[in-house]
Amino acid sequence: MKSQVPPNIEKFRITTGPMRSDKSFGMNGAFVIPYTTNELMAIISDQEGWDHVSVSLKNRCPNWDEMNFIKRLFFDPEETVIQYHPKESQYVDRCKTCLHMWRRHGQEYELPPRSMVG
Repeated sequence: MKSQVPPNIEKFRITTGPMRSDKSFGMNGAFVIPYTTNELMAIISDQEGWDHVSVSLKNRCPNWDEMNFIKRLFFDPEETVIQYHPKESQYVDRCKTCLHMWRRHGQEYELPPRSMVG
């Protein structure tokens, strides 16, 4: 994860109400970020050995372009992030229109051969 929120994104941080934070929170907080004709809610954290970003919209799950846009904002270009699909017995579903990106601190992920991806 990047070491700080990009300055052009910091202005979209939620600074009032129950999700409030300020710049002193670093890479932890909630943001409402304009993207094309939508607003993307992104909640970021770098706690407990994990980088995490959740992305949601009010009426549907984010699509690939929206997730990729948020990934580029908060992660370095050469970082691999993962969207987990755990065992159903381990599901936690607090928001039907939210997807998550995860990265374990200091870990590189093995990827499938490039010929199998795409």
